[in-house]
Amino acid sequence: MESGLSFSTADLAQTRFAVSPMWEVVTSFRLLRAQAEPPVHRRWAAQVGPRLVRAGLGRGWLAELIPAHGYLADLLNPTPASPFPTLAAELEAIRRTAPERVRTELDLLGTERDVAASPRVRLLREDPGAALEKVTAEVEVYWEIALAPYWARIRQLLEADVFHRARQVAEHGSAHVLNELHASVRWDDGTLHLVRRHCALTRDQAGSGLLLVPSAFAWPRVLTRSVPPDPPQLAYPARGIGTLWEPRTSTSAEAVAGVLGRSRALLLAELDTPASTTQLARHCGLSAAGVSQHLTALRDAGLVTAHRSGRSVLYARTAVADALLCPSRGTLDRA
Repeated sequence: MESGLSFSTADLAQTRFAVSPMWEVVTSFRLLRAQAEPPVHRRWAAQVGPRLVRAGLGRGWLAELIPAHGYLADLLNPTPASPFPTLAAELEAIRRTAPERVRTELDLLGTERDVAASPRVRLLREDPGAALEKVTAEVEVYWEIALAPYWARIRQLLEADVFHRARQVAEHGSAHVLNELHASVRWDDGTLHLVRRHCALTRDQAGSGLLLVPSAFAWPRVLTRSVPPDPPQLAYPARGIGTLWEPRTSTSAEAVAGVLGRSRALLLAELDTPASTTQLARHCGLSAAGVSQHLTALRDAGLVTAHRSGRSVLYARTAVADALLCPSRGTLDRA
């Protein structure tokens, strides 16, 4: 099936990019629900999947609103107010969703699967305000488990995509960029064509302009959102996804050790994937107390972040630390 989104001069002028935490929540959660995750995300899924099972998130609010296939609740992807909105800002927008909009989207979900008997769906219909508080609370839990420990490198990838395409717009024009977004997206004579089976995108189903959202987890397809009077959204696979989970340490670790000390440089190198104090102590041959002390210093210096996952605290490198350990990957790709 092919749909077309027509553009006026004003629509083109209102076309913009945004990096959306909630689009990463939605696309990554759906990926984890798939029977077989794409190879590109296998390392990430192997770490995150067991944490979700322990937290029981496979049977919660997100599972109701994000089915494995087909339509997913548009309320989870409010229109970003800025190019780089925070998760908190997007969650607040979700909580402000109009009750009639919530019920409309539940009806759309119900046309594809039987959700009428769900207690969560009943609460969403009867008391949307209270239910959306529970939804956003679960999103925060999911974020801490699945995305926060990795957000520095994910955001770096998404920002690099935005900067690259913004430069392409300046050099070659919007039509060139729209034609390069995805194999299923084609620009022709003032119309953006999408070849897809679900979620047809037409101008009469959406507001003016277009919001383009790069995503690390949308691959290999594009996803759309059409909720008037908001501009239509198109989430597409960001450039460079194939290298997202590759190890990022290099011989620069030796130089970093000369400044931070061998133990702290070793810990930063080990944090190529998020880990707990116990795991780091075991892998690095250090005492748990020593690791904790070093991590506190590294966190104070802005080189690591800490995120709770159940009873454990996972530590992750920041983009600043990535730049120190591997300078060639630590800067945004603006070519």
